[in-house]
Amino acid sequence: MSDPGDKAVVLLSGGLDSITVLAIAQSEGFRTFAISFNYSQRHSIEIDSSIRIAKTLAVERHLILNLDLRSIGGSALTDQIAVPKDRRAHEMSQGIPVTYVPARNTIFLSYALAWAEVLGAEDIFLGVNALDYSGYPDCRPEYISAFETMANIATKAGVEGRLRLRIHTPLIAMTKAEIIRTGLRLGVDYSLTHSCYDPNEHGIACGRCDSCLLRLRGFAEAGARDPLPYQQE
Repeated sequence: MSDPGDKAVVLLSGGLDSITVLAIAQSEGFRTFAISFNYSQRHSIEIDSSIRIAKTLAVERHLILNLDLRSIGGSALTDQIAVPKDRRAHEMSQGIPVTYVPARNTIFLSYALAWAEVLGAEDIFLGVNALDYSGYPDCRPEYISAFETMANIATKAGVEGRLRLRIHTPLIAMTKAEIIRTGLRLGVDYSLTHSCYDPNEHGIACGRCDSCLLRLRGFAEAGARDPLPYQQE
């Protein structure tokens, strides 16, 4: 448990993993400050989800930053590249898919780090996962460890010894089913979330992209019902 009054910055994408991480941080006694990014991705639905989550879980402040990663491109989420559909588990585990956004977690963590330094918060929570993930290099434990080291030598607060910055990744070794069970134990309402890479114009999840398939499999393995509607239903 944290000491009373400890602040934590939580990266809040609006998805299943990030709401679970937010609930974990709050269960550990942290005062939570959520940060989300409108980075010119395919849709803004996940931003709407992050707003609902932040209000429902009563974070102290929710900061939404606007970034233009579409001008860089290089990803199916920020460029005119088709989102892969109907891939099997072994296909998802091979290589780095086109839904990888170049350096996204590094960019997001850098903003979270800057805000944490201003807030005087030593703790940053991030919902990365190294098991049920689609090959993203910035979801691995060695990446998180390297960023934490960098954070403490690249900030005034770290160099002066005023803060010992820590990156928390409580989901990193969990399966999607374990994440869902953890969230349900904490009372998480997963109907607030959005996970799909390629929803339709009404915001309904496709049910066929990697993110949807991992989510649906996770709920099935957890023995729980996914509260979101899907296009294929």
